[in-house]
Parts: sequence; C-alpha cells; structure tokens
Amino acid sequence: MVVVDTSVLVDWDRGRSNAETNWLRNHLQAEEIAITDLILCEALRGCRDEAQARRLEGWLALFRLLHGASPELARDAAAKYRTLRQAGITVVSIVDCLTAAFCLHEGHSLLHRDHDYDAFEKRFGLAVIHPGEARA
Repeated sequence: MVVVDTSVLVDWDRGRSNAETNWLRNHLQAEEIAITDLILCEALRGCRDEAQARRLEGWLALFRLLHGASPELARDAAAKYRTLRQAGITVVSIVDCLTAAFCLHEGHSLLHRDHDYDAFEKRFGLAVIHPGEARA
C-alpha cells in the first residue's frame, strides 16, 4: 500500500504538476492508495474556508483512510525523533515523524515531497516512492 503525504496532496489539490502528483495520477487505479487520519487533519487544516474543506474532503474520500495513532506508535515516533536529533537532524513536523513511524511499522511505502522524510529513509529504511525510478 502507498501512503500519500500532505505535501503531495496539497500540490495535487492546487493543480500543480510534478513527479509525485503525476505518479499519483498515473497509479490511482493500479495501486492501493491511502492516507492516515493525521494526514487528513493536516490537509484539511490548510483549507481557506468550509467550501474548500468539503471539496477536499470529498476528493480525499477516494483514498483508504488508515488510523495511524496509537500509544505504541507515539513512543516509536518519539524514539526515532530522538535518534535523528542525536545525529544532528531535526525533523520539523511531528506529523511527519508519526507518518514515517506508521509506514515503517505497517510496511507501507510513502509518496512525499517533504525533506523531513529523507532521514527516515536513510536511517531507518522507510520505503519511499521515487517517481521515475523502478520500484522493487
């Protein structure tokens, strides 16, 4: 399963074309695509008004909604954050920490446009979709 990060959803919603939004467009039917409850919240909080929120929520309903928050996940995300911090890497968003930990725990791949995830990929083996590269 592929979890789509807010960074891609925002670009998609704004009609931006890039490698990640193109990948998403081309794989909507071929892949099982999901978002987490935290990604849903993060995407909806950026809406300017209720009309935009309703439109976005209708579009996001196309994706499978995964419930990613649990005490176990919170502890794991915090531990990974501390590990990265000790290595001199600061992850800006706690939602990104939780999303990365969730994907690692559940074995999901992640489609993103956010540098916060790079350290999770390098240090912990987070499976990331790199559009244009062959998928293993």
